[in-house]
Amino acid sequence: MLGGEYRHSIDPKNRIFIPAKLRDELGTTFVIARDIRDKCLKMYSLEEWKNYMEPILEQARRLQSKVLRVLNGSMTEVTPDSHGRVVLPKDLSGYAAIEKNVVVVGCYNYAEIWAEEIYDQMKAEENLDELLEELEALGL
Repeated sequence: MLGGEYRHSIDPKNRIFIPAKLRDELGTTFVIARDIRDKCLKMYSLEEWKNYMEPILEQARRLQSKVLRVLNGSMTEVTPDSHGRVVLPKDLSGYAAIEKNVVVVGCYNYAEIWAEEIYDQMKAEENLDELLEELEALGL
């Protein structure tokens, strides 16, 4: 299970450090792709990426093609170097507005990579009372 919040800087070669705790769960090679809901990147183990894609492959061909183009067209498989760093392709770091400082957040079966400024703003705007209401409405 992926969890925790980690703050790091991107280096001049566009590499970020992936914490060992997350690397252990993600595996030796994993996927980084754009998130289609937020301005961040998502990391999946190869197995979880396949699980994520399966329901998409069951959709109507037109929707399937659009989603696959967006997600698979931007995704990259990475293998951390001996220091636990991976290179973020410029198109992915640009999409997430990552320039210097990043926040890596474990989210159960995937992890997110955020530009620190965007993440901090999102956290400041969080309304936990609204979230609690939504969960309670679902019986959770």
